[in-house]
Amino acid sequence: MAQNSGPFFTICSKVILRGAPGALCSLLLATSLAAAQDGTANQMLSEPAQAWALDAANNEISVIQHPNAYLRYRYHTVDEKGDQTRDTIETPEGSVARLIERNGRPLTAEEDAAERGRLNAILQNPSGFARHIKREQENKKMGVKLVQEMPDAFLWTYTPGQPQLEGSEGSSGALVVLDFKPNPKWRAPDIESEPLTGVEGRAWIDPQARTVVHLEATLTQAVNIGWGMVAHIYPGGTAKVDQTNAIGQRWIVRHIVEQLTIRALLVKTVNQRLQFDTWDYQAVKAMSFQEAIKTLLGTPVPQR
Repeated sequence: MAQNSGPFFTICSKVILRGAPGALCSLLLATSLAAAQDGTANQMLSEPAQAWALDAANNEISVIQHPNAYLRYRYHTVDEKGDQTRDTIETPEGSVARLIERNGRPLTAEEDAAERGRLNAILQNPSGFARHIKREQENKKMGVKLVQEMPDAFLWTYTPGQPQLEGSEGSSGALVVLDFKPNPKWRAPDIESEPLTGVEGRAWIDPQARTVVHLEATLTQAVNIGWGMVAHIYPGGTAKVDQTNAIGQRWIVRHIVEQLTIRALLVKTVNQRLQFDTWDYQAVKAMSFQEAIKTLLGTPVPQR
């Protein structure tokens, strides 16, 4: 973890979709604040914002772990590796995915054969996937730890003009909105938590589901990870995140756009931009990762 100099906003996708930790994801999870289940907007706003954050720290752990709730969905990413779309299935052991499109087009016969070969190799020799599972479980534990830190890491206030954005996608009605900024009295206990010291923004919360449906965050001051030896994140980075209720009360990240400028390992400064989207959610039974791979291999790839 200490050697990971990638953008900390990206962890939103990895924690919720793949279990990897990071600062903004934990921030996103921590802003899922509890509101009164019944009553008027005044009743919803009667609790101190800090109390909502404390409730959220426990409520959002299930979003990371989503016990006994598994989905199949399309997962589209645009990053330094290009434009890719995957068919993804969650399992109790971890998520598996099959590449189905690249740069907005179906895979060629050669590309599809290579992807099928990769998945069949996992079936024949699952040791690599076992390492993936171990990393994912460790990362989920770290994600839970960071969620529990969030209520103290930020100062929480109600945004003027409550409630807002009635009828926003994925919400059950009017939303409660909170502003957050770093708590100057809080000190990051470890290297993974350091990016929290420079982030502030606003979260739109579904008061019935107690879950964030939209979040906007900005890195307002430079952040050094590992005293700057691992990475230096320049101010001005931004992220926008949307969550949706996929099925039942199973929430998932639907959309992220982030931009960051990072100097990694005191050497190279890079501008990083990420966008990803998920859609076409289907509830699936709990299955082994082998079953999931066979299901993916048995599904015809899109043709145009």
